[in-house]
Amino acid sequence: MREYENAADGADAEPDATAPASGCAAGDSDGAQSRIVIAVVRTGGIAGLRRRWRAEPAPEQAPSWLGLVQRCPWDEHLDPDGSGADRYVWSIHARIRDEQLEQVIPDTRLDGAWRELVDAVREADSHDEEQ
Repeated sequence: MREYENAADGADAEPDATAPASGCAAGDSDGAQSRIVIAVVRTGGIAGLRRRWRAEPAPEQAPSWLGLVQRCPWDEHLDPDGSGADRYVWSIHARIRDEQLEQVIPDTRLDGAWRELVDAVREADSHDEEQ
């Protein structure tokens, strides 16, 4: 996924970055039990461009991805970093089974477990494009 979008182009109208991809059977309860979808959106920077990455690991990879997601402090309140112009902001959305998790992280706070998760999603998305 290599989307470059201007914030004013209506990209916010996209329904749900973690929604199942088309072609997935709605009644696939076994797949839904192990389904993990993680979407990362980075906004900001000098040109205000938006970049998106998405990972939807295969069921056999679910345990390692679940560990990455669970290490992140989803309930932590992160104050926006007001210092410096043109800073990136990272929006991270995860769907694990029926649970939705969301966090918005200023670039200066993207470290530790958050950095590991974002890097893994970006890496997985780049491999999907090569295939």
